[in-house]
Amino acid sequence: MPHSKFGRPTNQRRALLRSLATAALKSGKITTTETKAKAIQPIVEKMISLGKQGDLHARRQALGYLLEEDVVTKLFAELAPRYADRDGGYTRIYKAAFRRGDGASLAILELV
Repeated sequence: MPHSKFGRPTNQRRALLRSLATAALKSGKITTTETKAKAIQPIVEKMISLGKQGDLHARRQALGYLLEEDVVTKLFAELAPRYADRDGGYTRIYKAAFRRGDGASLAILELV
């Protein structure tokens, strides 16, 4: 499946996805455009899978991607045990209203 470039250069696009994934794991729920929500869903699921592995290598991989160290601590201490008996499908995307300024379709990405 080809990914969207969001009209940004590579480094800005990576920074956007990293910050959205960090925010989603930090708060458990974010509102963003539908395209961005679909783009970060596999990233968030991968981070939770790393948290479920629980070893040092997985922690360092998560620290290399996520922007805040306390989010990684929350991922390994709180989120990973919550999904211990679940084999994927950690997130859900709801369609929301349209953004007032430009009419973009909004979506809510939340942890199940």
